[in-house]
Amino acid sequence: MQGHIRKRTYTTKAGKETVNWYVVVDLGRDANAKRRQKWHGGFRTRKEAEVARTKIVGDLHAGTYTEPTKLTLREWVEDKWLPTVRTQVKPSTFDSYQRNIHLHVFPALGGRNLIDIGPGQLNTLYVDLLEQGRCNGSGGLSPKTVHYIHTMVHKALADAVDAGLIAANAAGRAKPPRPRSAAPKELLFWTPEQLRSFLDLVAGQRLEAAWNVSAMTGMRRGEVLGLRWADLDLNSSRIHVRQALVSVAYKLIVSTPKNHLARVIDLDPATVDQIRLHRQRQLAEREEWGDDYRDGDLVFCKENGEPIHPQTLSQAFERLVDKSDLPRIHLHCLRHTHATIALRAGVPPKVISERLGHESPAFTLKQYAHVIPGMQAEAAQTVANLVAGED
Repeated sequence: MQGHIRKRTYTTKAGKETVNWYVVVDLGRDANAKRRQKWHGGFRTRKEAEVARTKIVGDLHAGTYTEPTKLTLREWVEDKWLPTVRTQVKPSTFDSYQRNIHLHVFPALGGRNLIDIGPGQLNTLYVDLLEQGRCNGSGGLSPKTVHYIHTMVHKALADAVDAGLIAANAAGRAKPPRPRSAAPKELLFWTPEQLRSFLDLVAGQRLEAAWNVSAMTGMRRGEVLGLRWADLDLNSSRIHVRQALVSVAYKLIVSTPKNHLARVIDLDPATVDQIRLHRQRQLAEREEWGDDYRDGDLVFCKENGEPIHPQTLSQAFERLVDKSDLPRIHLHCLRHTHATIALRAGVPPKVISERLGHESPAFTLKQYAHVIPGMQAEAAQTVANLVAGED
C-alpha cells in the first residue's frame, strides 16, 4: 500500500489559479465490495505531498492512521470549535473571533472541506483581504488585521488536527503578511496640577468618587464600573479588583480583569472619604427608588442601581473636559496620568505595575518610557551630588 499523488487546479472568482497536490490512498473495499479511497491535501508542492504520503502510508502500516473528515470549515468552526473557544477566552475576544471569521473567512473558505484547505487557498485569501477585505468595499484590511485572522485560522485548524480530523495544519505552511512596525502611540496625560483642577471641577457631582477612584488608583474603566461594595475594605483602605464590566457588541458583560489578574490596590485617605460620602448618597437614592431599585451591589451605577455602560462613562468624562480649559484627553488617560505621576514621584515600577494590573514591571517601564529620560537626569544629578559630598 503505497498511495499516489494527484494534482488539482482551482480558479478563484477573481480568475486566479492555484495548484494543490493531494495524497490518495486505498483503504480496501467496503461491505459492498466497493473500492475505498481517501484524499489528503492540499499541499502547495509535489514535494510536500510526497513527504505527507510517506507519513500517511507509515501510519497505515502502524495502525495509527486517521481517516480525513468530510466536515466543511464552517461546520467545524461553528458547531465544534467556537463553542469550545467560548469557554476558554474572554467574551470580547470570543466576539472578535466570531465576527472576523464570519466576515472574512467563511465567504471564501466556509464551504470547503477541511481536507481541501491548503496553504494555497489561505495565501489567496490573505491577498484578497489585503486588496479588498473591507466590508464597505473601500479597500483592503491592514497587514496586522490579516495576520490576526491568520492566527485564528491557524488555531482552528490546529485544534482540528488534535481532534484527528485532518493530518496537518495548512496554516502552518501559509505565508500571512507581516504586520508593519507601528510607531509608538503618544500617551496623553495630565500634570498633577491639571489633575487637581479636574478633581476640583467635579467636586460635589454625583460621580465625583468615580473620577477620584479612576485618577487615584489607575483602574481601567471596566474595573471601576464592575467594582462592588463587597470588593471594598474601607477600614483597611483597600480595593480588591476582581471583575470588570465590559461591552461586547454594546451588550454589558461581567468579565475578569484584563490578563485575568485579580489584584489589591491601596487607597489614600481622601479617596476613602470620597467613597464613604458616595455610599451615603447611594443609600439615599436606593431609599427614594424603593422596590424599583435594581441592587447589583455596584459601587458606581445609575440612580436606580442599574449598571452604567462603559461608553456612557467615557462620554460623560469627555463632556466635563470640554467644559474646562484642560488639555483634551480620554478617560483611559487618567490611568496614564496616575502611572506617570507615580513614576515621577519615585514610586518603584514594581509597585506601579501591581496597582495597574500589568503583566510585569518591564511592561510598565516600556509603556511609560516617556517618563524615563527626565528621571534619569534627576538620578544622574543625585548621584553626582552624593559623590561630590553635597546634600
